[in-house]
Amino acid sequence: MKTTRSLTRAVLVGTLSALTALATLHAAGPVETKWLGHDRNRPQPVVVDAGVPSTQDKPGKAPSDAIVLFDGSSLAAWCAMDGQATKWVNHDSALECVPGSGYARTLQSFGECQLHIEFATPAPAHGQSQGRGNSGVFFGMGKYEVQVLDSYENKTYADGSCGSVYNQYPPLVNVSRKPGEWQSYDILWTPPKFSSDGSLRSAPRLTVFHNGVVIQNNVELIGETGWLERAPFKAHPEKMPLALQDHGNPVRYRNIWVRELGTPAKPEFFLPDAVLDSYVGTYENCEIARRGANLLLTLSGVVTELYAESPTHFFSKVVDVQAEFDPTDRTVQVSIGEDGGSKKKKK
Repeated sequence: MKTTRSLTRAVLVGTLSALTALATLHAAGPVETKWLGHDRNRPQPVVVDAGVPSTQDKPGKAPSDAIVLFDGSSLAAWCAMDGQATKWVNHDSALECVPGSGYARTLQSFGECQLHIEFATPAPAHGQSQGRGNSGVFFGMGKYEVQVLDSYENKTYADGSCGSVYNQYPPLVNVSRKPGEWQSYDILWTPPKFSSDGSLRSAPRLTVFHNGVVIQNNVELIGETGWLERAPFKAHPEKMPLALQDHGNPVRYRNIWVRELGTPAKPEFFLPDAVLDSYVGTYENCEIARRGANLLLTLSGVVTELYAESPTHFFSKVVDVQAEFDPTDRTVQVSIGEDGGSKKKKK
């Protein structure tokens, strides 16, 4: 038994290290032609501690460059879909769905990324087919789902089984564990990209490892992953919150972390509706409106879209414009480049 456990741990360590290396390579993108083959001046890869894999008894440790979304200590990274406090609970250091409470989502938005998440379906099992241990991991603020389901000796439609890209791609194999046992997803997510006119430039892609086994191999999504339809893509920001589905079953999650891939950028947050709406209005030198999770600044007749870096600080992605809101005195301070600006009151 000891030999088997040691072998299992070795396999888990190897799998986690391989996934981290794969995601890092994925983030590097295509070969840069400015470098010679074996160029001695080419920068070395960043050193990352790969972390520690989980066991059934104990959650692991995230890689050193990961954003930890849940480690058993706090629900601070999570909220309801409208940005209010989530009704999900921290039960025995697991993020547990409260049936009927609605989805839980992250406050932070993510684009191209590696997501690690562990889940356990209820034991003893109740129900059958889609009524047994049902939840889901969503990208794009609820638009694109990797199904979570108790698929251990539980038949359902193939593209709704555990690890499916819901209503699109069944998993390549079923590697589900027994109800109550901890399982893991490692997911590589490439979000869709849209042109300025809203047309699709490139479709989203998913690679999914379930319990260390590849079950989705860089599949290209054909639309949103709805229940009764495959709705066409609708333009949305590249970075959107992750979400977990409430499907009426108390599914538990633990050891949730994200590694952002692609070009390094500032963090972005999808703030509560009430916070965003409180900033909308006319100020002494500008107008502030809202579009989704972002604000629209109109200054000197020019409209600039602003993204939330924190609950009070916003930035533009096309020009060095930043805005700092002060809810206590109802002011905004807009700075452009090195011009720090000054506080302007809301009328």
